[in-house]
Amino acid sequence: MDEARARQVMAEAGLPAGAELLALGENAVFRADGLVVKVGRDATDHPELLDRARREVAVASWLAECGVPAVRAAEPGARIAAGHPVTLWHRLPDAVRPAGPRDLASLLRLVHALPAPSFDLPRRELLGGVERWLRIAGDAIDPADAEYLRGRRDGFAKAATALAPHLPPGPIHGDALPRNVQVGPDGPVLVDLETFSVDFREHDLVVMALSRDRYGLPAEAYDTFTEVYGWDVRDWPGCPVLRGARETASCAWVAQHAPVNPKALAEFRRRVASLRAEDPEVRWHPF
Repeated sequence: MDEARARQVMAEAGLPAGAELLALGENAVFRADGLVVKVGRDATDHPELLDRARREVAVASWLAECGVPAVRAAEPGARIAAGHPVTLWHRLPDAVRPAGPRDLASLLRLVHALPAPSFDLPRRELLGGVERWLRIAGDAIDPADAEYLRGRRDGFAKAATALAPHLPPGPIHGDALPRNVQVGPDGPVLVDLETFSVDFREHDLVVMALSRDRYGLPAEAYDTFTEVYGWDVRDWPGCPVLRGARETASCAWVAQHAPVNPKALAEFRRRVASLRAEDPEVRWHPF
């Protein structure tokens, strides 16, 4: 989905056409009239995308009831416009500083202390989007690379079924990175709630371990994260399995942008090459 298509969907939903584009990835995110609008991909052939949008709004309401600082929905449910889910959110105050590992760890401690909500949350299907992303990539990527990632997906999915958690399973954010935290005048707030799940808490912690190993997060910053959270997931025997699954998903996620973005194609090739070479130290670039 490109910006032009997202703006057409917004118009279909009766929202301002002159909204400011904030981000374009899995969703198109706009700012308009004090609100933030998220336009999801076409759910006509992927009804799970509509379910995910509705669930994100439900999660926001639940976190508000639990007193967890998080973005709040501006209306219940999701609108459907031209087959796309559209959700509206209250705009947060401007950030007073960038979010860091300490902010994320403090919020994860709150989330990880919660029992499951009254509504159903899915398991963290980390690898569930791989096939869809590879199909979107199409001929822009080497078919051999696509098949390689499918093989990794299947292998790590099987390995994950044998894992025993160290922490009690329960609600998780699902994409626990400082970029999904905004620090306003009242402190850090969780955003991007669409991957909330009930699963191993270790899923949320492996993300930062991978940031240290692949994306250049300084070791001292990672140490701050583990100190505030209270545990280092790298001490858990299952860490390599969840890390490998996330690396696989991250490669496929970048692939979907390859048909229209040469930088995405270059980054995809870099990532796949490092996985094929079994080189855990090749630096990946955030995309």
